[in-house]
Amino acid sequence: MSKRWIGTSVDIDADLKTVWQILMDFPAYPNWNPFIRSIEGEAHQGSRLSVLIQPPGQKPMRFRPLVQATDGRTSFGWIGNLLVRGLFDGHHQFELQPHGRGTRLLHRESFSGLLVPLVWSRMESSTRAGFDAMNRALKARAETPAGKD
Repeated sequence: MSKRWIGTSVDIDADLKTVWQILMDFPAYPNWNPFIRSIEGEAHQGSRLSVLIQPPGQKPMRFRPLVQATDGRTSFGWIGNLLVRGLFDGHHQFELQPHGRGTRLLHRESFSGLLVPLVWSRMESSTRAGFDAMNRALKARAETPAGKD
C-alpha cells in the first residue's frame, strides 16, 4: 500500500490557548479559513464530522471523517476515506507546541491507499497550498487583538 504525507508548520505570536480556541471554533471557519471552509460536528474522539475543504484552484469537496484523537488543548486529528477504507485514506492532524513566547502549529496529513499513487501528482501541490493558506490565515487571526478580524 502506498503512503505519502504533507507536513507544514507556522509560528504564531499568540499563546496556545488563543490558537486552540480559534482552531476549535468550527462555526467561525467560513469567516477566516480559506482551505477548510466548514466543519460541522463535535471534536470528541470517535465522533463524525462533516468537513468541506477547497484547495486553491479546486472544487470544494465534502467528506465525513472520524475524529481519531484529541487531547482538548493541543492536538486534534481525524481519519477519512474515500468510499471504503484502504482505497484512499487521509489522517489529518493539528498539533500545537509552545515556541518561544508563542505557539507553533504543526499541520500535517498522511495519505495511504491504492489510489494514492494515481492522484498524488495532481493533489499534492494544491493540498500543500491549502495547508499553507490556512496556516497563514490562522496566524493572522490569532495575532489580531482578541483573535478577531
